[in-house]
Amino acid sequence: MLRRLHHEQPESFAFTAANQTWAEAQITKYPDGRQASAVIPLLWRAQEQEGWLTKPAIEAVADMLGMAYMRVLEVASFYFMFQLQPVGSVAHIQICGTTSCMICGAEDLIAVCKEKIAAKPHELSADGKFSWEEVECLGACTNAPMAQIGKDYFEDLTAEGFAQMLDDMAAGNVPTPGPQNGRYAAEPLSGLTSLKDYDSGQTQYNASVQLATDLGDSIKRIDGTEVPVLIPWVGKDGVVAGRAAEGQPPKPAPTPKPAAKQAEEAKKADQKAEKKASKPKAKAKKVATADAADDLKQLKGVGPALEKKLHDAGVTTFAQIAGWTADDIAEMDDKLSFKGRIERDGWVEQAKLLAEGGETEFSKKVAKGDVYED
Repeated sequence: MLRRLHHEQPESFAFTAANQTWAEAQITKYPDGRQASAVIPLLWRAQEQEGWLTKPAIEAVADMLGMAYMRVLEVASFYFMFQLQPVGSVAHIQICGTTSCMICGAEDLIAVCKEKIAAKPHELSADGKFSWEEVECLGACTNAPMAQIGKDYFEDLTAEGFAQMLDDMAAGNVPTPGPQNGRYAAEPLSGLTSLKDYDSGQTQYNASVQLATDLGDSIKRIDGTEVPVLIPWVGKDGVVAGRAAEGQPPKPAPTPKPAAKQAEEAKKADQKAEKKASKPKAKAKKVATADAADDLKQLKGVGPALEKKLHDAGVTTFAQIAGWTADDIAEMDDKLSFKGRIERDGWVEQAKLLAEGGETEFSKKVAKGDVYED
């Protein structure tokens, strides 16, 4: 199945403060230089926040992990757990359509989706509250037919009960997950055949359903405020556990220098600073002119299409962009049809550095050919 980014995209994406803290904590789980290993949990968190994975969200995750945009897009488009188009604001329904569920009535559940949500999968309902799709085996074959909605499984479904469940969710009610026919878990429909007298002190529902019911969050999306972010693998000194070579003792604390030595070094540092301040500023390594066009794609947020628009507007150098005023930015926003992007991506600040012959993290990626073209 060909999976593409949705044709309509928001202008930007940013994690909430709580989710940003969570994401940064996840990255520390992985060894230095292997931050890309956090790509799936970060993409999942972005989807939980927005409901689906947008192009700006994919790019934001790529920037956090130092990955090329294309590499992260490859991950997002490969795994069907990631939704690349808008989903229902209340719930996205995933109907299992594999053998056991199909035999037990999955097609009836799909018919309900077509009637009450939309004729085709991945289409939003008229009120925007629901969307649906058929998925492969979700591993709850004993309780077929079933569906995954939000975080939980809803099992032993009937067409009538499923239709009522959709109505209840549309009215703002949170359904009880798990078996819908009175079963506790996945015991035989005819009843227990063993351990009949075993008293487990069981709760009203099985452990998974009980927790979901206690929290009341089956269809609520994670926003990062559910529990405090705990990162026990990072010590108070900021050192990540396990990063040092095995068996190596910790480095001893440096021996303090004598006070006389510290005073002498401080004096030399002050003299060096005064000498540097008295020197005239060196000329910029590179002075951009209108006659020598710069590669504007070195600016984060500028691809071939935007570079052409800038050229058409007479902008060809970093020096020109570095001198933009607020009025210039407002005018260019209109010309580029990407309102807010200039300030969001910091074009002026990047251009000032590049015009002086410096580099940015993004321009280094461009030089390595590690940035895909949109």
